[in-house]
Amino acid sequence: MIEDIKKDAKARMDKALSALAGNFNKIRTGRAHPSILDGIHVSYYGADAPLSQVANVNVEDARTLSVTPWEKSLVPDIEKAIMKSDLGLNPSTAGTVIRIPMPMLTEETRKNFIRQARGEAETARVSIRNARRDALAEVKALLKEKEISEDDERRAGDEIQKITDKHVADVDQALAAKEKDLMEI
Repeated sequence: MIEDIKKDAKARMDKALSALAGNFNKIRTGRAHPSILDGIHVSYYGADAPLSQVANVNVEDARTLSVTPWEKSLVPDIEKAIMKSDLGLNPSTAGTVIRIPMPMLTEETRKNFIRQARGEAETARVSIRNARRDALAEVKALLKEKEISEDDERRAGDEIQKITDKHVADVDQALAAKEKDLMEI
């Protein structure tokens, strides 16, 4: 029973880490990376579709992305969607290929991106702590129903705390790597 609680808590904490990685991918560095455009949706036959489902997104060189729509009629819609996004990118169209040059990051934008990354990391930490709190509450409920002893409860609490500490350390490590990545010129 306690093992199930620990597995559930670990799974929730792992989900928080993978969500953090996805959010970090959306914070752009000076380099071109296709995942920067993951949050962009394009109107496709009346429904909003992710950009990756209506076009190919490739890295042309270190500072340029190229988007090749599967249908030529989507070019202006994709261009508009990229401009409307809060990424600060200015696409240029050459026929059916949309090129997106990555602007150099200024010191101010770097600091804003680091602030955003720290906020995302704190959100992940909070979600990890919530998973710990829920797991500890489940263990306490088992103790209250006299299904486990106090020693088992204390041992389970210590093990859940160890899992939590490891995941929080992983978040800190990911944040440090992202900050280092953002500060590279």
